[in-house]
Amino acid sequence: MSTIGTLKNLVGLVTGGASGLGRGTVERFVRQGAKVILCDLPTSKGQEIATALGENCLFAPTDVTSEDDVSKALELAKSRFGRLDTAVNCAGIAVAFKTYNFNKKLPHVLADFQKVLMVNTAGTFNVIRLAAGLIGENEPNADGQRGVIVNTASVAAFDGQMGQAAYSASKGAIVGMTLPIARDLASQGIRVVTVAPGLFDTPLLASLPDKVKKFLCSTIPFPSRLGNPDEYAHLVQSIIENPLLNGEVIRLDGALRMMP
Repeated sequence: MSTIGTLKNLVGLVTGGASGLGRGTVERFVRQGAKVILCDLPTSKGQEIATALGENCLFAPTDVTSEDDVSKALELAKSRFGRLDTAVNCAGIAVAFKTYNFNKKLPHVLADFQKVLMVNTAGTFNVIRLAAGLIGENEPNADGQRGVIVNTASVAAFDGQMGQAAYSASKGAIVGMTLPIARDLASQGIRVVTVAPGLFDTPLLASLPDKVKKFLCSTIPFPSRLGNPDEYAHLVQSIIENPLLNGEVIRLDGALRMMP
């Protein structure tokens, strides 16, 4: 594991690294002197972003639900950078549909519900279970630490809105598995922490009309604005640097509590 207190020379793997929170994390890591495997779908801008960031960032085309894809990304980390210190799970998708649409007499499509859980929950776990094996090969530092895994949930895990049954369920599952996985990996000195972001300036929200974004910002007590992906990345950095943070879920939301 790299020296506690800095990202310099750390080796990280970031899923969903080509946009939003993941991209903000990749960019901060590289800026702070870390080496990064940027994981995202082959159709993403991952290669373009990695090339622009230089030799300390490599793109690994990755579907997080694929054992083969994630294994290849981990192999790239080991072959090019020698090890893996941290894995940050930012990959995720969402659908918006009520449990039952009484106007159209249509239930929520089961396949859509299953896909969201597959990508967000099973995909996150897939990366955790495989990355843990490589991180566990590291020599422990004086504190016995070998590495850190950071996951991304959402305030929707606690304050889910109408139409968010699938998304909230997937993020609630990530919250629920944080502590048991931290306990599972404690013997190897691997910490596990989850961040639950509020409303952030990501591609998902960027597509909304300005009027809607202004309203959303007004619901956040302070600061009354969308979060910047670098602020998420800053918290990830703090989690990595603070050796006592483990088995915890941290809300990053400006005191936002979503009302029905």
